[in-house]
Amino acid sequence: MALTDDERRLLNGLQIKVGRAERRNRVLEAYYDGEQRVEQLGLAIPPELRRFLTIVAWPKTYADEIAARTTLEGFELPDATDADEELWRIWQANGLDAESKLGQLDAVVRGNAFVVVGAGDTDSPDAPSPDGGDDDRERSADIPLITVESADEMAVELSPRTRQPIAGAKFYAEDGSARATFYQPNATTWLERRNAAWVEVDRDEHQLGVVPVVPLVRGARLSKRDGRSIFTSIIGLTDAAARALTNGQVATEALAVPQRWAAGLSADDFKDPKTGETLPTWEAYFGALWASTNKDAKFGAFSAADLANFDSIVSLYAKLVSGVSGLPMRYLGQATTNPPSAEGILADESRVIKQVEDFQTALEATWERVMKIAVRIRDGRWDPRMEQLETQWRSAATPTRAQAADAAVKLVQQKIIPREAAWVDLGYSAARRKKLAEQFAAEEARNPAERIAAALGAGRNGLTDAGGAAQDDEVVPADAG
Repeated sequence: MALTDDERRLLNGLQIKVGRAERRNRVLEAYYDGEQRVEQLGLAIPPELRRFLTIVAWPKTYADEIAARTTLEGFELPDATDADEELWRIWQANGLDAESKLGQLDAVVRGNAFVVVGAGDTDSPDAPSPDGGDDDRERSADIPLITVESADEMAVELSPRTRQPIAGAKFYAEDGSARATFYQPNATTWLERRNAAWVEVDRDEHQLGVVPVVPLVRGARLSKRDGRSIFTSIIGLTDAAARALTNGQVATEALAVPQRWAAGLSADDFKDPKTGETLPTWEAYFGALWASTNKDAKFGAFSAADLANFDSIVSLYAKLVSGVSGLPMRYLGQATTNPPSAEGILADESRVIKQVEDFQTALEATWERVMKIAVRIRDGRWDPRMEQLETQWRSAATPTRAQAADAAVKLVQQKIIPREAAWVDLGYSAARRKKLAEQFAAEEARNPAERIAAALGAGRNGLTDAGGAAQDDEVVPADAG
């Protein structure tokens, strides 16, 4: 079946989007990797001085810090008290512990990435071998395939009404040919580029009703749904700091060491008096030339330049980056005299923590929609419970271990939260919490004293009359004895 005119227009528009994003992303990747060039900095540095170019890694520090604090730990259904094991099984089977972090880092650096959900068998041309090799081992059919894709290869078209994708496409090269996968609400089409036109290779009429592609976005605005790189606010300051450091490198080479001068020397003074050969440059500079029988020779030295101003200007730019990004100054290489306390760390990182929490809120819609589509593919129907799915995140704060444990103990002792809730606050994963519960149950089963004490406590609490009077003591009749 050939593409319709509307499908062809959509596909071409998506290809244009990918091309534009790829050019923009090359610049952002250069800042993340610390490889931005002189032309991007706007410096008029001669080619022979390019070796002195010094780049600061503040963008990478900023992105890594936000991404490292964003960790998904499970999904909770509305009628459950803990993470759902089946949903977590789908997550783990697709290696999303690692893949989700890669996608979220891309969203931080570039503004967006994409998640694609498909069937769990190997019938689809896009379905890879489970171990990434060439063998075609059978994949469990009840586990949908979830992959995280780069904005260098994929784009979506959003509905102006629902803000959800109405089409998506991935463009890639395989076996020397340009290929594309075109996602629509009721069909997925695989295409190959032949004679400057897209030719259909295969089509899956899945009748899903939604596009199985979910954008993973950071910094979306009403007028910019595609997201925004976290680097936007600090690129100018990063360039300025790189310019100052590069100038400092040149000054260090040329002015930091006192320069010597000599006057009244002739060409013969630069030759070895014994052999008549010209002295090597380093030998002439470091000693052989500074004693001469030439009565007209004069020697001296220029004072070394003070380079403290370069340290001051870079420190100023670091403060400005800290003000814009919320990163503590110690993250930017500006050490403080006294180490911060636990409370000081939390106060210092409060803006970073809030940024991560806001990012997690935006990601919740993405990952919950991904799991909703995955369950629909697995079960063949939409599960109404998935509409109230909740995402569990690891705390974005970095309290000390002792501080977190102390707070958890106090909350449990005062019966504000149960023991299991304290495990969540301490950052234990769902699997770890399940194991702890089993270990506690086994320990109580082995200890009869604790079991008897628990039973007596339960019985004692039940021995009260309707008015709440204690019934612990035996009631003795007045005429007894």
